[in-house]
Amino acid sequence: MVLNIAHRGARSIAPENTLAAAQKAYDLGAHMWETDIGVTKDEKLILFHNDSLALTTDAESRFPDRAPWTFTSFTIDEIRSLDAGSWFVETDPHRQILAGNISRTDLDSYCGVKVPTLTEALELTQKLNWKINLELKMLPDEMKHFPVLDRVLHELDKMEFSIDQFVISSFNYDWLREIRKRRPEYRVEALIGYPEIKPLNWRGFEFASYNVNRKLTTPEEIKEVTQKGIKIGLYNINDKNDMIQFIEAGASGIITDYPQIMTEMGYCR
Repeated sequence: MVLNIAHRGARSIAPENTLAAAQKAYDLGAHMWETDIGVTKDEKLILFHNDSLALTTDAESRFPDRAPWTFTSFTIDEIRSLDAGSWFVETDPHRQILAGNISRTDLDSYCGVKVPTLTEALELTQKLNWKINLELKMLPDEMKHFPVLDRVLHELDKMEFSIDQFVISSFNYDWLREIRKRRPEYRVEALIGYPEIKPLNWRGFEFASYNVNRKLTTPEEIKEVTQKGIKIGLYNINDKNDMIQFIEAGASGIITDYPQIMTEMGYCR
């Protein structure tokens, strides 16, 4: 089965990395949602992708003297006070508002949504009996030594989260190796393809599963790799024909901003 994986939730029709985007992805039939883990100044785990809060919240107007608004320099209370949805309504990043694909009711509901905690993300996923891909990211310099892996594992233990409901992915292979030692039953996926100026390095297929930058590979290459028994997912694919080519090449999953396209193709729960 090819997995329909919603990138940061259904971010084409809802503010990314929010519970609203996750719920939309679920409603659209995605098998799983992918999200990014960040850490606040007071060491709370949140969902956030970019280092700067200014890109997807109103941090710049709320805290004008705190540039560059790096999330690790804000407390959880400060971050939870931000509006993480109005930017989406105002900028229409995927032009889906212009296309008439988002209702007025949904748009109104996005204004004022909060940056979620990891706990909230896991609780929602558990409530929906759904699945989640947790990406462990390298943190900004002031928190680069924070034991994020330990904290994420503790959170999963505390939630008694079923091991078939999550996968942990990262560009940091040391973290993935550590997970294999400490939690060999957990599924991990190695990310490759960043920065995009570097050629792909498969590292001798050290891991059983990879998520690969679509821009740096071809269906032919993916077919060759999957025939060796390696599971390959692609990120991010938003074009239907592109999806078809990589699925036919043997991709195990497609990470996309448009899970609705995958659902229309028949790849849904």
